[in-house]
Order: sequence, then structure tokens, then C-alpha cells
Amino acid sequence: MKILHILNDGPTKLSDQIISVQSKDNEVKVIDLSKKEASYESIVDDIFSYDKVISW
Repeated sequence: MKILHILNDGPTKLSDQIISVQSKDNEVKVIDLSKKEASYESIVDDIFSYDKVISW
């Protein structure tokens, strides 16, 4: 399964733990909105190309 995590305020201890566990058996991508300017187009493309999207 492809899982996308969107971190609005940066990573937390809980998000790091969950991402780590999910990464073992799934394809996981993390977008940290607090660190860089990500293009709106690429975020929307990712949202539609992943099976599950989790926003923190």
C-alpha cells in the first residue's frame, strides 16, 4: 500500500513512530509543510496517487 503523510506543523514523536512502523511493509512518503515550500501541484498529484493520505 502507498501511504502519504502530510505533516502540517512538522514531525512529532507519535508521527515518527507511526511512519516508522508503516514503512516496514508499505511505500511511505512524508511531506513536511513546515520545512520547505512544496508546490501545490505536486502535493495534489501525490494525494491522488497514494492509496491512503494522513494529515497531521
